[in-house]
Amino acid sequence: MDRRNLETVGVRRTGWAALDRDPQRDTVEFICPHCGARDQKNARRERALYHFTDGFLQDLQGEVTQCHACKQYLRVVPIVMLHDQDETRRFEAVFSDEHLVSSH
Repeated sequence: MDRRNLETVGVRRTGWAALDRDPQRDTVEFICPHCGARDQKNARRERALYHFTDGFLQDLQGEVTQCHACKQYLRVVPIVMLHDQDETRRFEAVFSDEHLVSSH
């Protein structure tokens, strides 16, 4: 039995990119590849473990989580850390084909 999970790109907003939420909440946002629902999970990895890759701070190990809408498991990898609006715009331009609409 093949137990591979579908993958999706996650976004972890910090600093200026996270002004629209409670500063105590540190979440990873993603879109479920199974049902297309927007979801989020608590970020577990330390920020120091993110590495500068392809122009962004990224966690290339990722995390496995369960979608709250369809209850299917998926792998969120890479998780891209965005700090300000310029990085957010660059991310949207680079990952526009990943079906991750990160605008609010």
